Amino acid sequence: MRDNAARYYQATAQLGERPLRVALVGYRSNPYSGGQGVYIKFLSRALVDIGHEVEVISGPPYPELDSRVRLIRLPSLNLFEADNHVTALRPRHLLSYTDLFEWASMLTGGFAEPYTFGRRLERHFRTHRPGYDLIHDNQSLCYGTLALQKKGLPLVTTVHHPITSDLDIALEQAKDWRLRLLIRRWHSFLGMQKKVARQLHHLVTVSVASRRDLAAAFGLNPGKISVVSNGIDTDLFKPLEADLGEPETIMTTASADAPLKGLAYLLKAFAQLKQSRPKLRLLLLGKLKQDGDTAKLIEALGIGAAIEFHTDLSSQEVAALYRRAQAAVVPSIYEGFGLPAAEAMASGLPVVATDGGALPEVVGDAGVLVPVRDHQALAAALEALLADPARRKRLAVAARQRILKHFSWDKTAQKMVQVYLAALASQSRVAA
Repeated sequence: MRDNAARYYQATAQLGERPLRVALVGYRSNPYSGGQGVYIKFLSRALVDIGHEVEVISGPPYPELDSRVRLIRLPSLNLFEADNHVTALRPRHLLSYTDLFEWASMLTGGFAEPYTFGRRLERHFRTHRPGYDLIHDNQSLCYGTLALQKKGLPLVTTVHHPITSDLDIALEQAKDWRLRLLIRRWHSFLGMQKKVARQLHHLVTVSVASRRDLAAAFGLNPGKISVVSNGIDTDLFKPLEADLGEPETIMTTASADAPLKGLAYLLKAFAQLKQSRPKLRLLLLGKLKQDGDTAKLIEALGIGAAIEFHTDLSSQEVAALYRRAQAAVVPSIYEGFGLPAAEAMASGLPVVATDGGALPEVVGDAGVLVPVRDHQALAAALEALLADPARRKRLAVAARQRILKHFSWDKTAQKMVQVYLAALASQSRVAA
């Protein structure tokens, strides 16, 4: 036992001098689905750029990856893509407890993907015994990754923000007890995530605000949570040489049709601005529920004709969309980091954002901050910005410079490798 520990310690002591072999895992990783998919796409590429070997293990919808990054697919029922999730079960699924649990959870209003992904991940490791130096979990916080840690496999886990924030805001805005019951049922996976988080050895989050909130929500010591900010692809998200933004055009991103994103406040502000700026248009990147509260609000405000909807765009198409606008708006009630704000700033857009979560850390003094849940403040900030071309230009330059200085993926990857090495060194000490 001691001989094995000594050899392990000697090997990990040399890891700073050789490339690491990293498994980056996520239960769903499509970049169109939100920040988690963007994180896997760009972090894996940045790690490869600085010389490390990365394989991504993911459930569907699967990520877009650099050609140098291998994808290992762990198929699930993928019920969100099924035409009818009730009839999506097939006879072969009856032989799998994991598949049956996923289907039954969806049928009863639950979200089982993090849990079932963990079961499939543990089975994959048990069957294939891959020789990674380290596993990096992207917010699944599941029993499966905890089991791998207990088997002695080095594990680092990124939590972008505590999903308790989503739950609290959704409950606050729920109209009746039936909806609140459904919301609690949907978020029942949080019980697992809290239990798992308290037993993990190496937690990472993407902002100081998220570290504070994660520690409070999950009962953790904030001093034991590392902060490694997200990065931005500044070669992709960049301004054009000439200011070609379309007049009277603003942009926002709603990666999820959920109260957390604060879209309702922007829509009310937009309707207010339309009274004095009848030509104003909104480019909206995101998929909305056809019969959801947001769609109903758009109809009630009578602003649908002035909104241009975009979904399932490639990263290149998203970058081009930013460049069409004169300003970007981030109305979120809470953000663990705020990728839409950072992407817009890298694209050379002046940004109006709320002070929710980590947005002040990202925007700094290179944009305009307003209180959360205040559509009148949003409207006033946007009106002042649209009326002042010189100020828009100054903020656009400052925004781009701030992203270049603080939020590159290269810097993120370098910092993450230091977290990896610390985790491996800690593991070596335990093994010895």
